[in-house]
Amino acid sequence: MLAVFDKSVAKSPEALQSPHSELVSATKDGFLAQHFSDVHPGSVTINLGESGFLAYRIDKQNPLLPRLFAVLDDIFCLFQGHIENVAHLKQQYGLNKSANEVIIVIEAYRTLRDRGPYPAAQVVRDLHGKFAFILYDSSSKTTFIAGDADGSVPFFWGTDYEGHLVLADDKEIVKKACGKSFAPFPKGCFFTTSGGLSSFEHPRNELKPVPRVDSSGEVCGATFKVDTDSRKETGMPRVGSAANWSQNY
Repeated sequence: MLAVFDKSVAKSPEALQSPHSELVSATKDGFLAQHFSDVHPGSVTINLGESGFLAYRIDKQNPLLPRLFAVLDDIFCLFQGHIENVAHLKQQYGLNKSANEVIIVIEAYRTLRDRGPYPAAQVVRDLHGKFAFILYDSSSKTTFIAGDADGSVPFFWGTDYEGHLVLADDKEIVKKACGKSFAPFPKGCFFTTSGGLSSFEHPRNELKPVPRVDSSGEVCGATFKVDTDSRKETGMPRVGSAANWSQNY
């Protein structure tokens, strides 16, 4: 799976940007979308206009960590992995028996967006299993991205020189556009348009970037670790049922 978002939709952390990266644009002349298509013939690309694009393939599936895609009410979601407590989550969100993991993630997001207040960290923490997902809400131009606590699914992110946020399950795809400005997506974390990167395991603590250094001694993006000495404000803004969660977190 692959997603590229404009910085107006998903602003990448400054620590991801390496001073040694090449001047490559992920979106110019459809560069990265075309590369993904060349590497994975038969893949599907979804154009999100100025916000970016999504792409996925259905061949060479890992039966233990399958890739899924769905779009519902202008919400697009790429999901890879397996959720163990599907039956419980279907009941929690009032879904029918045919709902799969990607539909559960979309419904969880819609609950956050439309019915808050409910901590986003708790929503992701309620997903028990091995997973990574990328969600984009075209109605509010909002992203919701997460990976499980163990990093069970290969998941990488980076930034190109124009500030586009690039995410994929293939490290080489990310490196093609981001050069040295990339890293594994932080374990146990989620990213939102308005809130940036947070830990769902330790939501009250800040995350601090730790520079990654490659074999040649050059900075290669950054990893993010929970800073046990710093704490976020614990108050969650309460919003009405008609309010958009994505603007309050």
